[in-house]
Amino acid sequence: MMHLKKISGTLLLILAGAIANAQQGKTTPVYKNAAKPVEERVADLVSWMTLEEKVMQLNQYTLGRNDNANNMADPVNDIPAQIGSLIYFGSNPELRNRVQKKAMEQSRLGIPILFGYDVIHGYKTIYPISLAQACSWNPQLVQQACAVAAQEARMSGVDWTFSPMIDVARDGRWGRVAEGYGEDPYTNAVFAVASVKGYQGDNLAAPDKVAACLKHYVGYGASEAGRDYVYTEISEQTLWDTYMPPYEAGVRAGAATLMSSFNDISGTPGTANRYILRDILKGRWKHDGFVVSDWGAIEQLRPQGVAKDKKEATFKAFTAGVEMDMMNRSYDNHLGALVKEGKISRQLLDDAVKRVLRVKFRLGLFDQPYTPETKDKDRFLLPQSLAVAEKLAEESVVLLKNNNKILPLSNVSKIAVLGPLSKDKWHLLGSWRAQGNAEDVTTILDALQKEFADKAEILQAKGCDFDGADQSGFEEARSIAAKADAVIICLGEKATWSGENASRSSIALPKIQEDLVAEIKKLGKPVILLLSSGRPLELNRLEPLSDAILTIWHPGVPGGQPAAGVISGRVNPSGKLSMTFPYATGQIPIYYNHRQSARPHQGKYQDIPSTPLYDFGYGLSYTSFRYGDLKASALKVKPEGKVTVEIPVTNTGDRDGLETVHWFINDPVSTISRPVKELKFFDKQLVKKGETRSFRFDIDIKKDLGYVNAKGEKFIEEGDYYIIVKDKKIKIEVSK
Repeated sequence: MMHLKKISGTLLLILAGAIANAQQGKTTPVYKNAAKPVEERVADLVSWMTLEEKVMQLNQYTLGRNDNANNMADPVNDIPAQIGSLIYFGSNPELRNRVQKKAMEQSRLGIPILFGYDVIHGYKTIYPISLAQACSWNPQLVQQACAVAAQEARMSGVDWTFSPMIDVARDGRWGRVAEGYGEDPYTNAVFAVASVKGYQGDNLAAPDKVAACLKHYVGYGASEAGRDYVYTEISEQTLWDTYMPPYEAGVRAGAATLMSSFNDISGTPGTANRYILRDILKGRWKHDGFVVSDWGAIEQLRPQGVAKDKKEATFKAFTAGVEMDMMNRSYDNHLGALVKEGKISRQLLDDAVKRVLRVKFRLGLFDQPYTPETKDKDRFLLPQSLAVAEKLAEESVVLLKNNNKILPLSNVSKIAVLGPLSKDKWHLLGSWRAQGNAEDVTTILDALQKEFADKAEILQAKGCDFDGADQSGFEEARSIAAKADAVIICLGEKATWSGENASRSSIALPKIQEDLVAEIKKLGKPVILLLSSGRPLELNRLEPLSDAILTIWHPGVPGGQPAAGVISGRVNPSGKLSMTFPYATGQIPIYYNHRQSARPHQGKYQDIPSTPLYDFGYGLSYTSFRYGDLKASALKVKPEGKVTVEIPVTNTGDRDGLETVHWFINDPVSTISRPVKELKFFDKQLVKKGETRSFRFDIDIKKDLGYVNAKGEKFIEEGDYYIIVKDKKIKIEVSK
C-alpha cells in the first residue's frame, strides 16, 4: 500500500511539473493553443485534470447579490479558483474580472469561470415580457431584442443567459406564463429559434453574444392547477406532440445549454429523468452542450420523494444527465465520493466535464477571459436598443375591443387618466427585470401628455390602489372623469403578481379595480380600459363596462409610449393573442388546440359560457382586411410530397396595417385523435390601404400534416386534411 502511495505521489509530482513547464513556455498544452480545434483542446484539458478539478467544473455558485463598497470582506476571497460557473448579480465587469483573474492565475490549470444570469426579457433595456413578444408575431423583432440583451449582458460580464423559457402553458393561474410564448407548441418553437439566434448569433465568442439556455426541459408549464413546482401528468404522446417541439427546435438552432425542469413528470422528476435528458436530448438529438439544474432542484429530489438524501439526489441527477449543479452544493460535496466508490464511472464524469468545457471554449473564454471595462453609456439604453424595445412593445399591444371605433381618440379636448398604473413605473417592467431600473420607464401619464400635447388636456387621478378595499380615491377620480370627454382607466397586475412562485387562484383583477370602473361608468363617458399584466385576465365583468380594451402586458422600459401611440392613432395596433383569455377562471385550462369531444354539442358548463372571451390569435386593427379564397398548387398529393397554398389579403380600410395570417391544419380522422386545429405557420406583412398581398404556406406533407406517436416518431396517413385560415378552408387529399 505504501509503495502504491509513493508511486501515486510521484505521478502527481511529474504531472504538476509537466504543467508547470508548459505554463513557463517550455511546451504549450494543446488546450492553451487557440489555433487548435475545440474538440482537441477539450480532450487535452480533461487529460490534465484531477478528480477534484473535474468535480468543481460542474458546480455553480453566486457572486454579487449583496456585494457593495462597504463590505468589509472582499467577495473574491470566498470564491474557489476552480469553480465552474457563477451566477453574476453585478452589472459592472470589474468584480467579474477580479474573480476571473483569480481563476486564471490561482487555479492550477487556469480554467476560466462561466458567468450566467437571468436575462429573460432584456438586461438593462427591458423589453416586453415574452408572452407579450409572442403577441407581436414578429420573430425577427424578437431576435433583434435578444441581440440587444446579449450585447448589454456580455459587455457587463455575463456570458450565459438562462433564457429563453419555452414551456407551453395553458393555465393562466401559473405565474410563469409571463416568461414563455403562450399556449401553442409551434409558436414557442418559432420564438425559441429566434431567441437562440439573437442571443448566440453566428459566433458565440463574439463580444456581444451570450450562450442561450432552453428552459425548463420539459413539461413545467403543465403544473397542476397552475401551482408552481408541483407534479405534472403528461402522457408520452402528449409529451411529444405538445411539450417537446419547442425544445427540439431550439436544440436544432444550436442552443448551447438547457435547464432541467423542477416538475415531477408522471412520476419521474425532470432533474432525474434519464429518458428526457440522456436518451432524447443527448442520444436522439445529439446535443453536445450541457444541462444545468434549476436553482436547488437536485436537492429538491428529496421532497419529491425519489432520493433519501443529497448523495442519492446527486447520483440520480448526474446519471440522468444533469451536468451542472446550480446552487445545490450537492455535486461539490458528493460527486467525487460517488466516483471513488465506483457508482459513477470516470467516463461519465469526463463526458460531463467535456460538455461544460466545450461551451467555455466556444464562448472564447480561454482566449479572452476578461470583459473590457466600459462606461454605462456605452453599454446600456443605446438609441438603437430603445428603438427595438419600443417597436416590439408597439407590435405586442393587443386591441381587444373597440366599440363604435372609439379609438383612436380624436376631437377630444380633455382626457381623464385614472387607475393605479397611470403614474407607475416599477410595475411596468414586469417580473425578471434583470438590471432594469424604474427611472428608465416612461409612465402612461407622461406618454399620453407627450402624445396629446397641443391636442388635449390630460387630467389624472389614481382612484385606487392595486388591491385592498380603500375607495377614498373614488371621489377625486369621479370628479376628474366628469370633466373629460373620454376616460382611460389603467388597471392590471403588480410585477410581482406574475413570474416564478406567483400562482393565483383567480386571474380576475382585485375587486377594488373592478369597482373603480363600475363607478366611473355611471358618468356615461366613453371608457377605455388599458391593461398591464403578466398573464391573460378574467374580464367578463369589466368587458361590458368598457367601450375599448387594450392590453399592453408588462411592456418594459417603453412603458406607456406604445399605448399612447395606439390611443392617438399614431400606431395602428397589430398584436394578436398568443394565449387565450378565458371568460372565467373556472374554464381553465382552455386553449384553442384541444382534442375533439365525444359529444361536441353537449358537456358544456351550465352556469357560464363554454367559449373563451377572446380566442388565441384574436386582435383588432384600425383598418379592415378581406381574405380571399385559398388556392393550392395541388389538391391531391403523396405522403412524401409538397404543396403550396396561397391566400390574397386586401386592406379595405383607410390606413396601412400590419396583418398576421395564421395557418392551421385539421385532420378529422386519424389513428391517434388530432386537435380540432393546429397552428403550423404564420406570417406578418404590411398591407397598405387598398393593396392586396399574397400570403403563402409551403407545406411539407409529412412534416406539416403528419403527427407523432408515443415514441416521438412522425407518421402520415392517407386521407383528407384541411388547411384553415380565418373562416376559409381547403381540402388536401393525401394518398399513395
